[in-house]
This record gives sequence, structure tokens and C-alpha cells, in this order.
Amino acid sequence: MKILVITPHPDDEVLGCGGTIKKYSQQKNEVYLCIVTKAYTPDWTNDFIKNRKKEIAEANKVLGIKKSFFLDLPTARLDTISQKKLNNLISKCVNKIKPEVVYIPYYGDLNNDHRLIFKASMVAVRPKPGSVIRKVLCYEVLSETEWAGPFLNSMFTPNVYIDISSTLKEKLKAMFCYKTELKDYPHPRSLKAINALVQKRGSEAGLEAAEAFMLIREIHK
Repeated sequence: MKILVITPHPDDEVLGCGGTIKKYSQQKNEVYLCIVTKAYTPDWTNDFIKNRKKEIAEANKVLGIKKSFFLDLPTARLDTISQKKLNNLISKCVNKIKPEVVYIPYYGDLNNDHRLIFKASMVAVRPKPGSVIRKVLCYEVLSETEWAGPFLNSMFTPNVYIDISSTLKEKLKAMFCYKTELKDYPHPRSLKAINALVQKRGSEAGLEAAEAFMLIREIHK
């Protein structure tokens, strides 16, 4: 089976579904990553940009990701790109991989990149005749999903839980690869906070540790 994770920024895939990715790869499935944006100068240093590529490669290796695709659009500036261009680029990636399962960011996240990518992803995964996509889910990202405004249309309400008790160690190890993104507790992007969330999500489903998702669509044939 082919799985595609569409991620606005490197590390979102680990925060949102790192343990799930590892479970898929351990079961000999092909997991692909579409990283939509990248850092750029002068907002980020050349050293940061060079190191980021190493971090991505290291995290991919830990999780067993088969291949990453880079769209190289500007981080935090997706609103300067036409929605049509974003739609087309993500659709091209989806059409190339032809995944059966797709994970996308949540539409209510604080970060505007996440919201724009959600919209573009929904265009890319439309259930057109001949599509092989059978399942589409949204993942949550610490420091984005829970920091959104307290409104009904931004509340992440999971209805799918995946047991990651056996792959939690790899999720944390993959996040540790992104040293430039890690913070000290009680920041949500700390290893302690990440561990706390998976334990909480696990307790919601009678599990020791879980990642939670919102199912957008599931098609059975």
C-alpha cells in the first residue's frame, strides 16, 4: 500500500503522524512525504538551510520514509502564491505517487500555511473516477492545532486513533533529529509535551499511546 503525508513544514509530519508512519513502514508499506515549503535567506541563515536538509534525511531514515518530494515554496509566505499554483503542485505530487491513503494538515490550524495546504490538498484528493485514494485524514500539529482560536470551526475533534505504543520511541527519535525545532518544556514542541499528547490521545481510546486524526473521507469497494 502507498501512503502520502502532505506536510507544510519539515517536522510537522513527525509531530502529526510520526508513530503512524513508522507503523506503516514496518509493515512494508511505501510511505511518501510531500514537503511543501522551505526556509530562505535572509529570514534564515545559509547554515540553517543546509542543516535542515540533514535533519529531514535523518528523520526520514528513522521513520522509514521511502521518498520525500520537495515543492520548495516559501515558508510563511504561501499567501503570496496563487491558490491555483498550490493546488496544481500538490495535485501533481498526488498524481505521481497514486497513494491509497493521504494524511493532510488540519484546516483549523493557527498557521496560515497549514490552512492553505489543507484547501489545496482537498482539491488534489477529490474522489474523481479512477482515483485510487481510499482514505483521507487530517493530523494535529502541536503549537499549531491547539493554538488556534476557541471557535467551533477550528476545534480538532478526532474520530480515528492509531496505537503507536510500539513506535513511540521512533517518533521521539525522529523529532530529536529536528534539533532546530525542539524547545524546552513546557513548550508544546518539546519531547515531554509530545509524549504527554500521545499518552492523552491514547487514554481517550483505551491505549497507552496514540496519534489522533479526523477522518475526512473513506471509500470502500
